[in-house]
Amino acid sequence: MVLTACTNGGAPAASPSSAAPSAGPSAAAVVAPEQTRSALRAKYGIPDFADAPAPQPITLAGGDSVEYLHRIPTEQKVAFLTIDDGYLKLPEAQELIAAAGVPVTLFLTTDAVKDDPDYFRPLIDAGAVVESHTISHPNMSGKSYEFQRKQICGSADKLEGWYTRRPTLFRPPYGNKDANTLRAAKSCGMTAAFMWTETVHKGKVRYQGPKGVKPGDIILMHFREAFRADFVNALKAIHKAGLTPALLEDYMPPTAGPA
Repeated sequence: MVLTACTNGGAPAASPSSAAPSAGPSAAAVVAPEQTRSALRAKYGIPDFADAPAPQPITLAGGDSVEYLHRIPTEQKVAFLTIDDGYLKLPEAQELIAAAGVPVTLFLTTDAVKDDPDYFRPLIDAGAVVESHTISHPNMSGKSYEFQRKQICGSADKLEGWYTRRPTLFRPPYGNKDANTLRAAKSCGMTAAFMWTETVHKGKVRYQGPKGVKPGDIILMHFREAFRADFVNALKAIHKAGLTPALLEDYMPPTAGPA
């Protein structure tokens, strides 16, 4: 299992003290005319994609715990790009996401976001959806149910306050979880919790199995210094596989809300 995302059991790769100031959204960070977006895609080498097919939501088991998914069980020619944490806030990341025009899911850590919540608004305007990644990015495995519930519910509450929509999906930091994690996530109104199938780090796509992105794969990257190379190469890997980026949330059944 590749855990280049966040070193297992360690601190997140970038700390709030090292985060670059965002300086607000650039002109290109808002949803731009297609002519401008095409020029930016050419500038960055971002491939063009056909529209994603109409999503076919999956069925999840019931019970008092959420399922923990490494990928989406679908035969549709789609893959899912997810971006974690939010410590480093590069204006270029805003421009890249707006230019690409593809759906992404942001699993945000609220302690990483709180210095500049507005940085992520242009990303949301460009089609990104914000989900929960805890308050302070702890290793959840082995922690008490009460601790984990506070991390998940508290994160969802804060993100809803900033961005109106309450998160319905959860990713545990480092991918580490236990039975308490999955029960706490369900009680906080989460539909499912997520691992990943591929990671991207310093521009290199790392596969957990045979090389190549497969339908339903979930790709993980972070808001880091190499954001440009990670984002572009993730999209190139999806394109090379003959797939289209799709929105993770579109493949989830409806949620009943927090317990």
